[in-house]
Amino acid sequence: MKDVRPERIDIEPKNGAVFSRPQTGSSDQTEWPSYEKTLFRIVFLYFILQAVPLDPKFYRDLFSVNWAALSYGDIFQLARYQPRFFDGPDTFANWVVIFVIALLGVIIWSFRDRDRKEYNRLYYWLRVVLRYRLAVGLLAYGFIKLFPILAPAPSISNLNTNYGDLTDWKLFSLSLGIVPSYESFLGGVEILAALLLLYRKTASIGAFLTVSFLGNVFMSNLAYEGGEYIYSFYLITLALVLLAFDAQRIFTLLALERPTIPNRFNPDFSDQQKTARLALKSIFVLFFVGLYGYKTYTGYREGSYQFPQEPGLTDASGLYTVSEFRINGRELPYSATDSVRWQDVVFEKWATLSIRSNRPVTLDRTNVEFIQVNDSDRNYEFSGSAGRHYYHYDADASNQQLTLRNRNPNHATETLQLHISRPNPGTIVLSGVDQNRDSVYAVLQKIDKKYLLDEARKTGRRGALKL
Repeated sequence: MKDVRPERIDIEPKNGAVFSRPQTGSSDQTEWPSYEKTLFRIVFLYFILQAVPLDPKFYRDLFSVNWAALSYGDIFQLARYQPRFFDGPDTFANWVVIFVIALLGVIIWSFRDRDRKEYNRLYYWLRVVLRYRLAVGLLAYGFIKLFPILAPAPSISNLNTNYGDLTDWKLFSLSLGIVPSYESFLGGVEILAALLLLYRKTASIGAFLTVSFLGNVFMSNLAYEGGEYIYSFYLITLALVLLAFDAQRIFTLLALERPTIPNRFNPDFSDQQKTARLALKSIFVLFFVGLYGYKTYTGYREGSYQFPQEPGLTDASGLYTVSEFRINGRELPYSATDSVRWQDVVFEKWATLSIRSNRPVTLDRTNVEFIQVNDSDRNYEFSGSAGRHYYHYDADASNQQLTLRNRNPNHATETLQLHISRPNPGTIVLSGVDQNRDSVYAVLQKIDKKYLLDEARKTGRRGALKL
């Protein structure tokens, strides 16, 4: 019988990849090549500067938070930290400044630490910092999607705005808002990736999931002109650094179908240090998962932060056609091109009134996420919309007066003082003066309009539908 000897399988990689060499324990002192040490110093300094809050403004914001009445908006804003050197919208110029600082630090570090053989322990702590920083960013957005308040259902005004009057990003947000279950699914994916990042054994899986998910977010921001493309790419870079740790081993195992060995480097911790690690991780999970998740759910029950919360006129919400319109006593017939005459009016459930006319709107192009506390700062309903003018109104019930103020900061000086009467449930008559002291008179007739979204929700996906 022929003697068949098993072929020897070499499980040691023949060429180690940068930052992914197999390590068998905390005592591994295999010397890194010079280029790896230099590259590691650059990566370490750059990402520490990106991830660790060193900006005094962050700590001013931190200490200005009312911790006795903490809101999910406070946590969200702190979680979005990125170092900024320039005013205005975020740009990659901030990254260039950080990279230059990192290079200067590397020159000094290389000179003072030229005899170092390896950076296994420091690499371990870099991954810890990046894992938790990335998890914070994912949780911050994940919960406001899981409880679908990031992109709420369209308002009545949104539903009665022409498609071409909306910016690309507003269309994307409205499209996401009409499918809250899908929005919740996206949030669930982000939260899952964040939880996987909290444990070293699953961190690479979480990083891979993050790159796949946020890659789509990044491309959506580019395609729809969103303002979060820099921040989403920032989170992607953190995930790529984490993924690089196991990248060669994964490639060898899955693509080359060759055996590989895991990285088993573990720093030596005393019992007290292990207890401290467990305590810090528990505090992190309780705060960013437990407390932030609960606060976000509470906010969801109260209503989306995107729309104002002050209630509007009782039984007034809906779409109204303008059957009669006068300016300085002169009646203007209906015209789709008249820049003065109102075409239709919407009363929202909250204290917002919107007017559609042919008068130009200077767009509010806000496309970066902020969770505002005050109604006056919540601009989602009119940002990215050119078809209507939006007004907040204060109602004086005793004198039957409405004071309208244009909510768009580009038209902030526009105000109207109007008397309101309701001769019947379907009719509202407004009369008064505008900011130019011209007299205005308008008769509004409510339209019993049905919306596909509402009717489909009533009948279900397979029910009969008739508009």
